[in-house]
Amino acid sequence: MKAIRRFTVRPVLPEPLLPLSDLARNLRWSWHAETRDLFQSVDPEHWAAAEGDPVRLLGRVSPARLAELAQDRRFLRRLSAVADDLDDYVSGDRWYQQQGDGLPAAVAYFSPEFGITAALPQYSGGLGILAGDHLKAASDLGAPLIGVGLLYRHGYFRQSLSRDGWQQEHYPVLDPNELPLTQIEEDDGTPARVSLALPGGRALHARIWVAQVGRVPLLLLDSDVEENDPAERGVTDRLYGGGSEHRLLQEMLLGIGGVRAVRTYCRLTGHAEPEVFHTNEGHAGFLGLERIAELGEPDEGGLDFDAALETVRSGTVFTTHTPVPAGIDRFDRDLVARHFGPDAELPGLDPRRVLALGTETYPGGEPGLFNMAVMGLRLAQRANGVSLLHGQVSREMFAGLWPGFDAEEVPITSVTNGVHAPTWVAPEVLRLGSRQLGVQRAEDALTVGGSERWDAVAEIPDQEIWELRRTLREQLVLEVRSRLRASWRQRGAADAELGWIDGVLDPDVLTIGFARRVPSYKRLTLMLRDKVRLTELLLHPQRPVQIVVAGKAHPADDGGKKLVQELVRFADDPRVRHRIVFLPDYGMGMAQKLYPGCDIWLNNPLRPLEACGTSGMKAALNGCLNLSVLDGWWDEWFQPDFGWAIPTADGAAATDHDRRDDIEAAALYELLEGRVTPRFYERGRAALPDRWIEMVRQTLTLLGPKVLAGRMVREYVERLYAPAAQAHRALAPDTARELAGWKARVRAAWPGVSVDHVETTAPTATAELGTSVGLRVRVGLGELTPDDVEVQVVSGRVDSGDRITDASTVPLKPVGNPDLEGRWLYEGPLFLDRTGPFGYTVRILPSHRLLASTAETGLVTAPPQEAVETAGVLLR
Repeated sequence: MKAIRRFTVRPVLPEPLLPLSDLARNLRWSWHAETRDLFQSVDPEHWAAAEGDPVRLLGRVSPARLAELAQDRRFLRRLSAVADDLDDYVSGDRWYQQQGDGLPAAVAYFSPEFGITAALPQYSGGLGILAGDHLKAASDLGAPLIGVGLLYRHGYFRQSLSRDGWQQEHYPVLDPNELPLTQIEEDDGTPARVSLALPGGRALHARIWVAQVGRVPLLLLDSDVEENDPAERGVTDRLYGGGSEHRLLQEMLLGIGGVRAVRTYCRLTGHAEPEVFHTNEGHAGFLGLERIAELGEPDEGGLDFDAALETVRSGTVFTTHTPVPAGIDRFDRDLVARHFGPDAELPGLDPRRVLALGTETYPGGEPGLFNMAVMGLRLAQRANGVSLLHGQVSREMFAGLWPGFDAEEVPITSVTNGVHAPTWVAPEVLRLGSRQLGVQRAEDALTVGGSERWDAVAEIPDQEIWELRRTLREQLVLEVRSRLRASWRQRGAADAELGWIDGVLDPDVLTIGFARRVPSYKRLTLMLRDKVRLTELLLHPQRPVQIVVAGKAHPADDGGKKLVQELVRFADDPRVRHRIVFLPDYGMGMAQKLYPGCDIWLNNPLRPLEACGTSGMKAALNGCLNLSVLDGWWDEWFQPDFGWAIPTADGAAATDHDRRDDIEAAALYELLEGRVTPRFYERGRAALPDRWIEMVRQTLTLLGPKVLAGRMVREYVERLYAPAAQAHRALAPDTARELAGWKARVRAAWPGVSVDHVETTAPTATAELGTSVGLRVRVGLGELTPDDVEVQVVSGRVDSGDRITDASTVPLKPVGNPDLEGRWLYEGPLFLDRTGPFGYTVRILPSHRLLASTAETGLVTAPPQEAVETAGVLLR
């Protein structure tokens, strides 16, 4: 019989066990081994049934067992030690508190998804896992972040397979009362709410839940409240679900409602107000509009739109994860306009100004669409991609927003992603590290980081490394068999048909892992390009390989589902099914078993469409070697000492997708046949694969310190958060008005700015390295003065089209007063610091002490053709 109503009945803990409740409600348990071990000892059988979730565990343990534990002095000593450790962790000084003054009092970090633990399934893939690792690393470092997201009642979908291998989606209902969450309440005990105005006099209400991630509170907004109409109750139903308006409402709730939730949380708890707002991808971009509206309130000094915009920009950081325009959320302008203005949300803002922030003003842009990433860039003074290559791709993709500037000058930097080692490193690897370094040094190395190399790895004997790798591979084999059996039962198979599963995978065979989302550019089925050749690799009599594959296609992506089905059908073939498996329902729980157990982590995206690709980092921290296309982080840090690079097709082959896939698949097979498998199976001293073990050692030594989320968050603090906080503090209301007024004046006057004449003292077209020539440049500034601009000489080597490469810039100085025609003379030296074809140009840029970059305004003036002809191209 089916229940007509559902309740959550909470356990009543005996007083000596009350600390268990606090430990269960702080998600630090998800990466703290001692806390998990403590909960497992409460009731090992129920711990397994609860899938390692302490909240579910405590709801299942019998009162008799709790009473027994309350009298168990050994257990109570362990409980006291773990509770004291948590208290010290959340209240003691850490890295952030040791950095001196100037850092932000708090940072609000917004993301549409957060992957903290499988017990809180609010993620779909890399973006959410990265956001979760960001919060955990911030907690470990003591950085005062406040996370902000949405609480999806169905999370992302659960995946299973039909008998013929077609992906099927299931959406289990999540009850917040059964999750490690606490509802925020007002002082009178009523639930705290945020509300958004909707067209037609309707409203969208949401309550606020808190997930405590170590030291970091994660606020999650939930629209499933009785005050809402049915449509509004469903706004937070599914992650990345619904149509265009549904997604718009989700993003308005995340951005606008999220700021209101942060204000509510800080008011009720006394937490410091954020000085910096960080939006992880464009989904939360509307947070900037809410902050502009806040600053327009009379009691906040009543800044006008432009001054408020400058204030908001100064303290905002925007991170883009998208290497292709198709991956960006874009909405119909009319839809956005309907949700802003006098009859809807933020009535104090002019809807035309709102729409202008998201307008694609660059060549090829769609004027009828509102682009969330474009708005994110316009509302943030600091922006970054998530790997060195992705930063370059992002600068090129968004260069149209800064016309007149070369792509390398577009103000988008990069901070390469990292992964939270305590979450992703297998316990066996942690124990080995602790034996080598000591517990505290090992913990610091994995969380705070800071060293360039982990040289202590060199002292671990080869035999220990190889035994560890074999143990992890064996654990993966058992995990795969269990999951595969469950999958086949879901597909309708009887137990009598599944005896073959006991022979699936071999703990002594080279194991390759491939697990990720399944958009087409990640090329799930590249390995199937030549099925005969792959089969030979799988079944090689002396050097076989085995492959574990997992991944979800988006529910609306039938193309991705066909890729999944193609791979599943190949893996179902009785000839190879003991050597290649597809595991459905890829998530954090599976990933934590998969990364450590693989010998090779395979990644073969279409370059350069992988923004970062952090799965290979998690594998590397467990001693797994990477075999990847040079994309994302691998392009940045690859060395032959610890992995392999899959060659990519260039030139004409890159434009023919089928030919490109054929070429790159053949390169993959050749690497596996000729270099990877021989190295794994060859034996040297003591019958060990010495060269393979050395590559594992080099992976841990050289890659380990780089791939840490602790390194990543420290970079964010030092390079983005601290400068943003300082810029925000510098922009008092009067200063913001001054800067906004200056920008308006400069933009109005810029058409009158010109480079009229350029001349040099160079006598010939050749010169010696280390010499200099003089430059004289006559410019027109119209209504501006030299205080408003900088005149620069830009020089460097030139290519065959006279384009300057590897440019350097030097400011020129004004000489005297304007002439009778109002033109100014600028002079300065041009240093000839490079050999070969060399060239220069001059340009005029706006200049103000509060600009974060010379390109910030998007204004630049270069010489007209006649001025260029006067100057000539220097030193060809």
